[in-house]
Parts: sequence; C-alpha cells; structure tokens
Amino acid sequence: MAVNFSTDTPSDLKQKLKLKKWIKSVIEGHGKKCGTVSYLFTTDEKVLQINKQYLNHDFYTDIITFDYTENDTVNGDIFISTDRVRENAVTFNTTFDQELHRVIIHGVLHLIGFKDHSDKEQKIMRQKEDEALCLLNSI
Repeated sequence: MAVNFSTDTPSDLKQKLKLKKWIKSVIEGHGKKCGTVSYLFTTDEKVLQINKQYLNHDFYTDIITFDYTENDTVNGDIFISTDRVRENAVTFNTTFDQELHRVIIHGVLHLIGFKDHSDKEQKIMRQKEDEALCLLNSI
C-alpha cells in the first residue's frame, strides 16, 4: 500500500506525509483498501500529450486518472497539470494549495468509483470533494 508523488516540474507540494495519510483515509473511509496510487505533477503540455495519446482528446485538462483498481483495492496513476491548477485557482478565487488538494482528491474519488459526466454526478463529486477537504483539515 503506497501513495507516491513525483514531479517533472518545480513543485510546490507541501506536507507530503499528511497528504498521503489523508488520501489513504479517504480511500478507507469509502470501504476500500489503498493499493498503489501514483501522482505525477507536470505541465499543461505533458497532460495534453497524454490526453491526445491515450484518450483521443485534444484539449487541456487539470487531471487525467488511469484506474487500475481491482475489487476493493484502489490502484491508479494520476497526472495533474500544475499549470492548469494554478490557472483554475485564479478562476475559482481560491489558493493554489486549496485547488491542488481538490484536484488530488478528485482523482482518488474517480478511483473509488465516482463519476462526473452528468450534472447529478458532478454534484455528488463536488460533495465528496468537500467532505474529503474537511477531513484534510482535521488530520
């Protein structure tokens, strides 16, 4: 069971141990086991390249999640564009860290099984993100 962070850009990721504990708590709080969840913090261009190559999407996004979950063991690779997170933080009038934490847990929630294609799913996803963010503040 491991949560891994790596970056190919200058990283502002703070409190890695706290974040790892938080991610595991969210996974376990949904009745799942934490397998291996790997994050790569990268650029808009790298995420766009992955989006084109693997998903046939030609647009920028803040996160791409590859789900390798088996049964109740959560596994996956999560690519996050820190460029997009920084821009979204300004758009949504929040801090970089707050937006980054939301995106980090958004990927985990996808691995747990939550979707965000419909308005109803997006509302549930946002609620689950908010619940998880409250948990982070108590760790």
